[in-house]
Amino acid sequence: MPVLRVLSRVAKQALLAPGCGCQPLAVAVRNISFSPRQVTSGSDASFHSVSFAETDHPKVLITGGLGQLGVGLAQLLRKKFGKNNVILSDIRKPPSHVFHNGPFIYADILDYKNLREIVVNNRITWLVHYSALLSAVGEANVPLARAVNITGLHNILDIAAEHGLRLFVPSTIGAFGPTSPRNPTPDLCVQRPRTIYGVSKVHAELMGEYYHHRYGLDFRCLRYPGIISADSQPGGGTTDYAVQIFHDAIKTGKFECNLKPDTRLPMMYIDDCLRATVEVMEAPTDLLSMRTYNINAMSFTPDELAQEVQKQLPDLNVDYNIDHVRQAIADSWPMNFDDNNARKDWGWKHDYDLPELCQTMLNFIGSESRMAQAN
Repeated sequence: MPVLRVLSRVAKQALLAPGCGCQPLAVAVRNISFSPRQVTSGSDASFHSVSFAETDHPKVLITGGLGQLGVGLAQLLRKKFGKNNVILSDIRKPPSHVFHNGPFIYADILDYKNLREIVVNNRITWLVHYSALLSAVGEANVPLARAVNITGLHNILDIAAEHGLRLFVPSTIGAFGPTSPRNPTPDLCVQRPRTIYGVSKVHAELMGEYYHHRYGLDFRCLRYPGIISADSQPGGGTTDYAVQIFHDAIKTGKFECNLKPDTRLPMMYIDDCLRATVEVMEAPTDLLSMRTYNINAMSFTPDELAQEVQKQLPDLNVDYNIDHVRQAIADSWPMNFDDNNARKDWGWKHDYDLPELCQTMLNFIGSESRMAQAN
């Protein structure tokens, strides 16, 4: 070790103070950029989004891409920006049709170094952060939910700020609590959620807005209502009954609901949700009066949904077996969202109300069921 220290000192002297009349040796130095985690608290460093020409397409990375929303969003963005400009990622192995429809890579949001390499190597400009544990699943495993929903978010925020990305992080009706105004729930009000999922989403909203004001991060967030889609299975959320009823109605003609029949919650068909996400990401910055918006389409109860389904399938039998954990969660959530700011600022407008939702879901799942039977 003493020999190494001597050699190091001699090398420094040779580089910094040459003894002859020649010019000092030129040493190649790599430019180093800094993320917020590398900046001391006394620093006035600021980070700004990288601008790109209007004719250029963004290069998009979607985390948690194999969940309810990621595959559909990737399809929509690939139609707009090109197949190779949208990279889907997850920690699970993708099904064949997902793997062959466009770029897919392994990405663990808890692995900061790996995530940073992905952003750099693929020249990412937009990041859509869908990785999260949902409400009911999160309550069953709080330590994992805390790691994924909070620690993972911190990695995403630091990397997005460091590399000037436009960052989208979804929030939820679960970001509100029993002391929030419920009908309607405005964009700005007391929140105080009672689940780790909701707490982590409030944390995401506030951290994203802080990074926007402190570092210039182009952070954008939508509070999603319950999302209903036909081509993905329920994923452990409190509003999953509104997806399961369609599958059970067609396959068995019987449905057991785990919420009370009069539990009113805001809902949205997935096509509206994905379109809203793209629209807020494309919205000019000067149109955004805030960084976190409510969006809404409809609000209904399990009983109202069952009655609408029974108009198409009158033999459907509905029973209620209340899951008290999920019921307590639902009772703390908004009954209806006030989304006037989104409609006013960037022109949000939904396409699907309850009748259109039911018809679309039954047509899609019914055709899939008939195809499976034929095969």
